[in-house]
Amino acid sequence: MLWEKKDDSKVKCLNCAHYCIIPENKLGNCNVRQNIKSKLYSLNYEMVCSIGIDPIEKKPLFHFLPGTNTFSFAAPGCNFSCKNCQNWQISQGPKILKKVMGEILKPQDIIRKAIEANCPSISYTYTEPTIFSEYAIETMRLAKKQGLKNVWVSNGYFSKELFSEISPLLDAVNIDLKSFDNTFYQENCSGKLLPVLDNLKRLKNKKIWTEITTLIIPGLSDDLKMLKKMAEFIRQELGTETPWHLSRFFGQVSWKLKNVADTSLETLIKARKIGMEEGLKYVYLGNVPGVDTEDTFCSRCTQKVIDRSGYDIQRLDSKGRCPKCLTKIDGYII
Repeated sequence: MLWEKKDDSKVKCLNCAHYCIIPENKLGNCNVRQNIKSKLYSLNYEMVCSIGIDPIEKKPLFHFLPGTNTFSFAAPGCNFSCKNCQNWQISQGPKILKKVMGEILKPQDIIRKAIEANCPSISYTYTEPTIFSEYAIETMRLAKKQGLKNVWVSNGYFSKELFSEISPLLDAVNIDLKSFDNTFYQENCSGKLLPVLDNLKRLKNKKIWTEITTLIIPGLSDDLKMLKKMAEFIRQELGTETPWHLSRFFGQVSWKLKNVADTSLETLIKARKIGMEEGLKYVYLGNVPGVDTEDTFCSRCTQKVIDRSGYDIQRLDSKGRCPKCLTKIDGYII
């Protein structure tokens, strides 16, 4: 959908922030877009590599339709090559196997399955929705007509051109803000930090509900000064109402960081304290069973508003307010 012809049979992909210049018969960084006779083709169109019905909290989204299920699917591939990736078999499959594999499923079939499962939303997740944007957009348009919400779980590396296409159709996102250090993005992800920050600001300007996840990797993304800069950015550019999920890293399930130690609870608690001291209203810890850090509290009186035990959700007020002081909780709680 988004590309232009260049000289010498090359094409320029305008789909993501890499803006790949692709010679004839070659692939872009994602390995699922190919220049064929000076035209850019999507190789993963309507190809599903993963599908499921998940709690919306698993995305994670804690302030968007909490307690509901979301119909989730992905096509293979990614425009990043994150060493810490936990879904690397499908995200990196086209790069490792040198082929694109999946089950053919039409957008209308996705919609039908979501309705049959009584899911109020569809999540474009598991891999990177940017790299199956045409498929995603067709599905999103049909979803809107059926009254379903559209959710992206993304690395935030889409182009400004693609953002113009998806923003009218998008209801909520969770963006991986992996670090506040460009070197980390270059060495660990094969990307850059600035396009992600620019897209976060674009999402905020369009009033699309946004939550952020940061995976705390020992020795790579656990520097407390860096995390403070990240918290400052969230407060200044996105607003204190933006939820920040600080997630625990497990080496054994990662792609290339199996020898890196798991994140300590002490580090996660310190990171959460940084966010709270910066004035962020909602800072959560993920992948930490038994620790009471996924509940939602009123930012005004600190009354518990949503009690979470795993994916068992109990809302303490049916109108999205604090039951004690009646302050409205940020997001789409109802």
